[in-house]
Amino acid sequence: MQPHRWTPPQAPDRAREKHSTPPLPPVTRIELPGAAPEDVVRTPEGKVVAGLADGTIVSIDPADGSVREMTNTGGRPLGLHADADGSLLICDFARGLLRLDQNGALEVLVEEVDGERLAFASNVVRDVDGAIYFSASSRRYPLDQWMGDLLEHSGTGRLFRRDPSGKVETLVDGLQFANGVVLAPDRSCVLVAETGAYRVTRHWLTGPRAGTTDRLVENLPGFPDNMALGSDGLVWITLPAPRDPLLDRLLPLPGVLRRVVWSLPAWAHPKPPRTVWVVAVDFEGKVVHDLQTEGTDFSMVTGVVEHQGTLYLGSLTESAVAVARVPS
Repeated sequence: MQPHRWTPPQAPDRAREKHSTPPLPPVTRIELPGAAPEDVVRTPEGKVVAGLADGTIVSIDPADGSVREMTNTGGRPLGLHADADGSLLICDFARGLLRLDQNGALEVLVEEVDGERLAFASNVVRDVDGAIYFSASSRRYPLDQWMGDLLEHSGTGRLFRRDPSGKVETLVDGLQFANGVVLAPDRSCVLVAETGAYRVTRHWLTGPRAGTTDRLVENLPGFPDNMALGSDGLVWITLPAPRDPLLDRLLPLPGVLRRVVWSLPAWAHPKPPRTVWVVAVDFEGKVVHDLQTEGTDFSMVTGVVEHQGTLYLGSLTESAVAVARVPS
């Protein structure tokens, strides 16, 4: 571990609360034949698709809860994007950026960038012109050691663009555990969640600020993970856990203290509290929805889809997809 010092902004009061007002309504579970549906997306036909820890991609019919296996990537699927033509883009931790076509054939779109193996591909979205925007969380830590990246705070996450010819360009480097990716409806900017910095970063694609980077929202009360553009035009952001006071205290201090924490056995590492939490912001960064409830029936929400007031939630730890309504 090579810790970098960082002084985080003071956590807002919201980080210490367990409920929102109004609270997120009770969730129902759709059980899956495997664990950890890390991300969820909705297809044009109304199915919900998720990738499981064993590499399986499943399609869920929300009408009756039936589940169908689509394929197995042979790796670990994370972020997903459903295309209008029925194909699926898949960020696979082990294999890179993949595409599953309408006939069930898998192809690798990106397995290396600038001669370096693409490690920890995280989330993805496609533009109408065929360009693909995708993130990679860390150059240094594998999926099962993601906490090490947050402790180290070395900022090796990246945001990429793959043009229709297959050329890959790094748009933003030095991100703190890059995660969810959202493209603005007007294609003016692309957003990427920085889990390790409690913020959503914006990279401008058009207009006078094209090629520059700023922040859409900062000092979130939790760790942002995957994001999605809702049918309501809002950016829905998952917060798997609230801010950790111990981590916030350690980050500005000498790195040896974080090395000590990281050297402890896994059972001694701080455990995030169980919660179900999503927020929605507009493209000015204003929070429109902040929905949270205790994680009695579900927890560690890492994927979200909003469609006409219904939320579909994925999780890094559960064996189900959860469904809830947005309070009116």
